[in-house]
Amino acid sequence: MLFQVTGLCKRFGRISALADVGFHVRPGELLGLIGPNGAGKSTLFECLAGVLPADSGSMLVNGRPVAARQRHTFLFYVPDGIAPWPQQSVQWALDFTIGFLGGRESLRQEVIEQLDLGPLLPQPLGTLSKGQRKRALLAIGLLTPQPALLIDEPFEGLDLRQARDIAAALRAHAARGRTLFLSIHQIADAGRFCDRFVLLTSGRVCGEGTVAELAGLAAARQGPQPPAGLEEVFLALT
Repeated sequence: MLFQVTGLCKRFGRISALADVGFHVRPGELLGLIGPNGAGKSTLFECLAGVLPADSGSMLVNGRPVAARQRHTFLFYVPDGIAPWPQQSVQWALDFTIGFLGGRESLRQEVIEQLDLGPLLPQPLGTLSKGQRKRALLAIGLLTPQPALLIDEPFEGLDLRQARDIAAALRAHAARGRTLFLSIHQIADAGRFCDRFVLLTSGRVCGEGTVAELAGLAAARQGPQPPAGLEEVFLALT
């Protein structure tokens, strides 16, 4: 096990965004955090990364809690919908990731080719389309050295071919031992790309495991006939 989350809670006034959230993350896996818009996925990632302070709960590594201020050495978070350094070029952003953030120079050309960034290298980040900016942000994340990478909506703004290519790139990095934790609201996409899943609804975890494990959980709750497919499993458990 790479790390474990226990008892994570976050409130905004009277609204409970996360309630007693707990799950575990394994080394070298593609773990999908799935749920509808408003389920608390981005809030969960922001609490794990230390962007938002959690009200309670712990992230444990080897059974020991890791304080929010220390997590940057262990995980890197790629939010959705941001446009960092809008006046700087894509090439500058990759060089900055390697030089200042301790990224891996040995992966630079490979990541550029995997994400088809060659034509975009001289362009300022602020001039990119949504899909182009997503690919640039993913490249920054993939070059960082932390063992765990949290990516909020990695396929948002991408067409089908781009999504398939990026899924293959993510799989290749996971095969080398990098842990990729992906927040995805399109359940069908998650079902095609991820090894295991954490199901989140209304700020609560309603299941964790592979599709087969979650189907077994749904069958245990609702009857002997397990639902077919991740979408049906999710509906059965929520």
